[in-house]
Amino acid sequence: MTEFSKQSIWRARHERHLFGSKFAALVLNDANQLSRYIELTLVLTKKEIKVRYKSYLLGYVWSIANPLAFAFVFYVVFQVIMKIQIENYVIFLISGLFPWQWFSNSVNTSTATFLGNASLIKKIKFPRSSVVLAVVLQDAAHFALSLPVVAVFLLAYGKSPALAWLWGIPILMFVQLLLTFGAALFLATVNLFFRDMERLVAVIMVFVFYFTPVLYSENLIPDKFVGFLTLHPVAPLIISWRSLLLNGVMNFEYVKIALVHAAAIFFIGYWVYRKLSWRFAEVL
Repeated sequence: MTEFSKQSIWRARHERHLFGSKFAALVLNDANQLSRYIELTLVLTKKEIKVRYKSYLLGYVWSIANPLAFAFVFYVVFQVIMKIQIENYVIFLISGLFPWQWFSNSVNTSTATFLGNASLIKKIKFPRSSVVLAVVLQDAAHFALSLPVVAVFLLAYGKSPALAWLWGIPILMFVQLLLTFGAALFLATVNLFFRDMERLVAVIMVFVFYFTPVLYSENLIPDKFVGFLTLHPVAPLIISWRSLLLNGVMNFEYVKIALVHAAAIFFIGYWVYRKLSWRFAEVL
């Protein structure tokens, strides 16, 4: 073997070694960044929960009181007065209202999230998206704590939680987390540049609520409008939750549609955030 060949082999091995070292360092650096992001998000989530229920003795009760109060009002109006023909209407309502509350609370709160943390964003360099994620995770925790209430109502009506809850709930929570975080991140970002977004969202959410099958079953929708459910970003998710919580069945047709909507909204929200995040300090 010539001296030139030996040098070529040595150089190739050296370059492979350098590449391997750089790749390992890059992976380790990304892993460390991810670890710090998760740790920061958890700290912010704990802070959000403490601030929300500071000086409140009945914190858990208040987290479920709002949807239960709505369920009572809707039950009286639609079941007692209007005699709507839906079996076990109370648990029908709460199985849709609890996941809706998570989405609604996170979206309505998100518009003021960056504004409310302006001093922190200006002084410290950190992933701003973690602030929004903390708000969404806080509402996710409250939703998870409301599931025992659903179980109690099921037992009261002679039903019981299904075994499918064990794997169905984590799947649907992931889909809803993706959807809610994407929407919240988009709205929190846009609101910094268009401050009327907060008012606009409050109005839009009223329309979204009544066009989502929370108070009524998707079976009551006329056939010519049923196709629009697949275009609704929230409806397939609510239908999936009700199917799981009420009947113990995972409606994979709607779950897949919900996942597509969630992924699309997440990527749009994250893309807008990445495009505009460098201007946060100057507009806050």
